[in-house]
Amino acid sequence: MLRYSVFNSALMKIKNIGGLSAEAIQEEATKGGKFIYFGYTISLIVLTFKRTSGVYLVRKNENRKMKGLGFTLISLLFGWWGIPFGPKFTMESIRTNMKGGKDVTDEVMATVEGHILFKEAERENLGK
Repeated sequence: MLRYSVFNSALMKIKNIGGLSAEAIQEEATKGGKFIYFGYTISLIVLTFKRTSGVYLVRKNENRKMKGLGFTLISLLFGWWGIPFGPKFTMESIRTNMKGGKDVTDEVMATVEGHILFKEAERENLGK
């Protein structure tokens, strides 16, 4: 049961899944959905923070670049001002977002598939 709760807490960090089951998530990915994160940069003169958003499920009919627009705006407004890395990190964040974010679908789906296999094995063991 511990593994089940670990899986659920990992999925809680994924945005835009709205309580979907592991099987429904797998179906969304099969239909062309992607799991994406976006970059953003915030600078405070001598400190620059390059961060990533949470992972988002972006369905096939949704625009990945539009999902990352808010993070791009944060970088444009607050990222440049750090010395010396502000401009460099800001450009990297914007570049990532303009490409539609960083695709981590394979990693997420490996976790989902592992969870489905675990549930099947658990059901078989309970049936014996």
